[in-house]
Amino acid sequence: MYYMLIAALLPALLLFLYIWRKDAQPEPFRWLFRALLAGVIICVPVAYLEGVVMHWLFPAGNPTTIFGTTVETFLVAAVPEEAAKLLALWLILRKNPYFDEHFDGIVYAVCVGLGFAAIENVGYVLSSGEGWASVAVMRALLAVPGHYAFAIMMGYYYAIYHFVDHSPKAAVKVFLVPVLAHGVYDSLAMSGTVDPVAGGICFFALIYFCIKLQKAAQKKVNELVAR
Repeated sequence: MYYMLIAALLPALLLFLYIWRKDAQPEPFRWLFRALLAGVIICVPVAYLEGVVMHWLFPAGNPTTIFGTTVETFLVAAVPEEAAKLLALWLILRKNPYFDEHFDGIVYAVCVGLGFAAIENVGYVLSSGEGWASVAVMRALLAVPGHYAFAIMMGYYYAIYHFVDHSPKAAVKVFLVPVLAHGVYDSLAMSGTVDPVAGGICFFALIYFCIKLQKAAQKKVNELVAR
């Protein structure tokens, strides 16, 4: 159990430390902890909401087509999870006196996103039985960095909207961009559950998508660090 928890939590911790060290004027730890805790807390209502939406969309059981899994990944996973993360981020930042730099948007969004990802990862690893090590490695390479990248996108556009551009278009991007990234990631990852051939093809597409996603996220980080 001890090693399983370390394997589940370490990826999120390392990514948090990377972003924290990028911040030229680090935020107070009590505020970072609040953001991390918010990401943890939203896991419970999100899991309940996902169950309700899943039952409403697919009352007969799990989808059996690529189209069905795509609908599931967007409407059951991406939309509720990113909406909850955005709500948590807004609650953390709306009266935060330390939210005074562009890069702070990414820092706090990553804290929320990694708090969520850490608890989700613990659930997957602990429930994977004897194959927990391979599950932990795959999720450390793909799923946790995925949540990290989604959070960077949300934090980047949140900061742009807050400090630079108050247009409706900028506001929409705060939610839409991470939802699209999350939905595409999950769609590629879930395709193999209904079609092994398509799943094999989508696995390579997933690897390519993850590489491009991380490059895009790093570009956003570098841009706000330089401001």
